[in-house]
Amino acid sequence: MSKRMLIAILVVAASAFAVAQQKRDLNLRGDRFAPLTWDTLTTDQKTMVDDLLSGTRTSLNGPFNVLLRSPVMGNHAQKLGEYLRFKTSVPQRLNEMAIIMTAKWWSSPYEFNQHKALALTAGLNPALVEDIQAGRRPQQMQADETIVYDFCTELRERRGVSDTTFAKAQKLLGERGVVDLVAVMGYYDLVSMVLNVDRYPLPAGMQPPFPAPQPSH
Repeated sequence: MSKRMLIAILVVAASAFAVAQQKRDLNLRGDRFAPLTWDTLTTDQKTMVDDLLSGTRTSLNGPFNVLLRSPVMGNHAQKLGEYLRFKTSVPQRLNEMAIIMTAKWWSSPYEFNQHKALALTAGLNPALVEDIQAGRRPQQMQADETIVYDFCTELRERRGVSDTTFAKAQKLLGERGVVDLVAVMGYYDLVSMVLNVDRYPLPAGMQPPFPAPQPSH
């Protein structure tokens, strides 16, 4: 193959890639924040989409339609979220437990439904998940689940944790795990708040796990 022919092939391939990128279907949803489309995105927004979909995730569902409005921040946030979902030092079962506790605290229907399924797949007892969904302290928890539940609950309700609760969490997860646990709560605070502000619509046929929050004004 001649050098000229090789260059021609590369030019055609690059052009085809550019056309495909222009027609990229993002399948975004939103309420207050209208769904964005690929051809309306800025360079920073396209960078965020490319970075997000080149990682572990396979869709832009959830908070990303909103976070794209501030793409530099949004890209940093989604990379943090990727670590906290897929690379955290906290075991997946316990990590998903902390996530659904956070989604329930914010009454975020979409996020709770999404991670309820993941929590069950990760091995959480369905009765435990149902208790969290109903806002009750679970009656059937393993020892490690009790430690995570108490840590997350104390931090939420008391804005801190006791020495006893901290020591148990540190023994269970190590210092890195305690920090990762706090971080996953904080990240899903962000996600849940974003979804609540947007009034993010549930997919067709998905039933809300609890009433959506109703602002007083």
